[in-house]
Amino acid sequence: MEMFILLIPLVTSILFWLFHQKKGLHIVNIAGSALLLLLAVGTTGRFIALGQDSFVFFFDLFYFDSLNLFMLDTIVIVSFLVSVYAVGYLNEEYEHGLLDISKMKLYYSLTHAFIFTMVLVVSTQNLGLMWIAIEATTLASVFLVGFYNDKNAVEAAWKYIIICSVGIALALLGIVLLYISTVGLFGDPHNSLSWVFLYENAGQLQGSVLKISFIFILAGFGTKVGLVPMHTWLPDAHSQAPSPISALLSGVLLNSAMYGIIRILVIVNKNLGSSVYTGRMMMALGLLSIAAAALFILPQKDYKRLLAYSSIEHMGIIAFALGIFTPLAAYGALFHMLNHAFTKSMLFLCTGNIFLKYKSREIAKITGVLKILPVTGMVFLLGIFAIAGLPPFSVFSSELSIIIASFEAGHYWQGAAFIIFLALVFAGIVSSMLKIFYGNNVGEQVTPGEVNKPGTVVIVIMLCIIAVTGLYLPVQLGDFLSAAAGIISGGR
Repeated sequence: MEMFILLIPLVTSILFWLFHQKKGLHIVNIAGSALLLLLAVGTTGRFIALGQDSFVFFFDLFYFDSLNLFMLDTIVIVSFLVSVYAVGYLNEEYEHGLLDISKMKLYYSLTHAFIFTMVLVVSTQNLGLMWIAIEATTLASVFLVGFYNDKNAVEAAWKYIIICSVGIALALLGIVLLYISTVGLFGDPHNSLSWVFLYENAGQLQGSVLKISFIFILAGFGTKVGLVPMHTWLPDAHSQAPSPISALLSGVLLNSAMYGIIRILVIVNKNLGSSVYTGRMMMALGLLSIAAAALFILPQKDYKRLLAYSSIEHMGIIAFALGIFTPLAAYGALFHMLNHAFTKSMLFLCTGNIFLKYKSREIAKITGVLKILPVTGMVFLLGIFAIAGLPPFSVFSSELSIIIASFEAGHYWQGAAFIIFLALVFAGIVSSMLKIFYGNNVGEQVTPGEVNKPGTVVIVIMLCIIAVTGLYLPVQLGDFLSAAAGIISGGR
C-alpha cells in the first residue's frame, strides 16, 4: 500500500496525456487526488491503530514515522483541496480564452508531478534521494511558475530555477560533508546516507565536519524554504504562478524543504549534545526573516506578492521555533506548519477568485470585494486576520505556543523581538489589505457574484478547519502532533 502512495501521483501525471476533453482531465485530476488522500490517511490510521513507532519499505529506501506521516498528510489534504478548486479555476480561464485543452493538460500533468516530488521528499529516509526529490520539486514546478508565459512569469521562473539550483548545490555539498563525517566509522556505506542510521549513530560522527555540513545544508534547503537572505525568488514565483499553484508552493512546498532541515537538525544536535550551535543560527535566520517580511510587506502593490512575503515571515516563525528546540517549541513549529499550510493556501485560492473577477493583482485597483464577492471577500478578510495571528484562528494558537516556549527556555530578548516583529507584520498586512474590501468605485464596473463556485466551497471548508482547530484540537490530532514533535526534540 505504501508504494502506491508514491505511484499514484506519478501515474496520474501520465494519464492526462491519454485524454483530450475537459471532462476527462477534470475526472482524472479529482480521482488521482482523492485516491492519494484515501491511501495516505488510511496508512496513517493503520500506523496509529497498530501503535507502531516506524516502518520501512521498498529495500529500506522509504520510511514512515509520525513526523513524515504528519508531513505527508498535510501535503495530500491540501493538494486534494487545491485540485478540487483548480477544476473551476481552469474552467473559468478556458471560457475566457486564457488557456486551451493542451495547456490544461500540461497544467494538470505538471501539478501532479509536483505533488509526486513532494511526497517523495517526505517519504524517503535516504538523504541522497531526498536531495534529488527536493531538486525535482523545482524542475516540476518551474514551468507552472512560468505557466502564463508572459514577461513577468518567465522572469520569475528563471529567477526561481537559478536561485534554487544554486541553493540545492550548496545542500549537496553539505550532504557530501555529512557523508565524509561517517568515513571510517561504519562498515556498510549503504547506511551512510540513511538519516535513521545516522541519527542512531550520531555520537560517532565527526562533529567538526558535521558542523560545517549543517551550515551548507541550512543555506541550501533554506533557499527553498525562503529564509532571508536566500528568499529573493519567492515573491516573484508565488505572485506569477496560477493561484492554485501559489497555494501549493506556499502551503506545502516550503514545509517540504523545512522538513529536510529538520531531519539534519536532529542528527547534528544529538551529535553535539545540545542545540546551542544550531539554535543560534535557526533563531537568527528566523528573526531576520520575520523582520524582513515586516519591512517589505508595507510597500507591496500586488496582493499576491504581499502574501508571498507573509510566507517568508511564517517560515521564519517555524525556524525560530526549531532553534528553541524544546518539546513545546517543536510542537509549536509543527502545529504552525499545519496552520500555515491551510491558512495561506486558502488565501492564495481566494486571490484566484479575486483575479478571475477583477482581472488585476494590484491592490489599488481592487475595491468593494465584500460587495462584489461576498463569500470570497468574507473568507479572505477573516483569512487576513487569521494569517496575521489573531484569535480564535489556529495560527494564533501555534504562535502563542512558540512565544511561551521561547520565554520558558530563557530566550527573553529573542522572544520580545519575536513579538514586536509579529506586531509589525500584522500592522503591515492589515493597513495594506483592508482597503480592498470596501468602497464602490470598481463596483460599477464589475458584476457582483461569485466565480468558481466549487472553489468557493473549498475555501469555506479551509476557513472552517483553521477556525475549529484554533478553538479545539481533536485529541487524536494532538497526540499525533506530540509524537511527531517528540521525534524532533527527543529523538526518533
